[in-house]
Parts: sequence; structure tokens; C-alpha cells
Amino acid sequence: MEFPNPAAIGQGTADFASLVREHQSMVFSLAHHFLRDRAAAEELAQDVFLQLYRHLGELQSPEHIVFWLRRVTANRCISEARRRQRRPEVPLEDSPEPEAPRTESDPIVGERLRRMVASLPEKARMVVLLRYQEDLDPEDIARLLEMPVNTVKSQLQRALAMLRQKAAGMEVKR
Repeated sequence: MEFPNPAAIGQGTADFASLVREHQSMVFSLAHHFLRDRAAAEELAQDVFLQLYRHLGELQSPEHIVFWLRRVTANRCISEARRRQRRPEVPLEDSPEPEAPRTESDPIVGERLRRMVASLPEKARMVVLLRYQEDLDPEDIARLLEMPVNTVKSQLQRALAMLRQKAAGMEVKR
């Protein structure tokens, strides 16, 4: 896709629609894996794209748009998780998973891993998702979440240690 200048984007809804189509799966996937609630992820993604439409004139390149979308999505996910802690609505276990072909060899292990990641603190969970779902380097995550690279690395190490501990506690004893 050739990137039109920001002034032209603000005028053309077709250009904006193509941006939404191009990036909606990334925004929704990040929100859904973080929140584990399809309806909330859809709503959050709509809000993120509404914000994108309002700020499109400020964005300078396709890379800037991707960076901006990830940053806004990550921050909105963390805010939503905190809001839910203050006013819980529906337990995550009651939220249906989206219908998607499974690629894991063992669905039980995959579900356990999703639950363990969902149990991490908000920032650590977002760092893990950005690192392993979005395949971002710690430097990119640091820019997105506006934190020092060493903080990202230490949060990632602590999160992985917590996941290992949880996994060791879940092993079936024979």
C-alpha cells in the first residue's frame, strides 16, 4: 500500500478504511490476548481506530502508524484491566474463546499457558504479549510502553520466572 500524505488521509475515508483493514487484526489480537474477552477487545479496537482517525494528521509514516497503534492499544488494555479490577464484570473463565484453528499439539497445555499468562500483572502481561505475540524486541517494547529498556528486560525475566514457577506447580504428579 502506498502511503498518502497525512492531509489526504484526513479527507479520504477510503484511505482510512484501508488502514483499518490492514491493521485491525493486530490491534484486535493484542487486545483479545490481553483482555481475554472478545467483546471488550472489539470495543477497545473500535476506540483505538476512532483515536487513529482523530490523530491521523499527526502521524508521519506507515511505521509511525503501526508504532502508534501498538502503543495506544497497549495503554488502553492496561487501563481497561485496571478498571476491571476496580469494578469486575465477568470472570475471564466465563468468556468464550474465539473460534480459530488450533496449532498447538496439545490444547490442554495451550489453555494452561494462556491462563498463566492472563494471571500475570498488567504491565508484565503486556510485555510478554508484545515480545512473544508481536515479536517485538525489548527496545521496541520500551518505546511503546515508555519505559527504560532495562525495565522491560527485567519485567520480561520476572514474568518468565513466574510462568516457570506456575508451570512447575501445575505438573501432574504421578
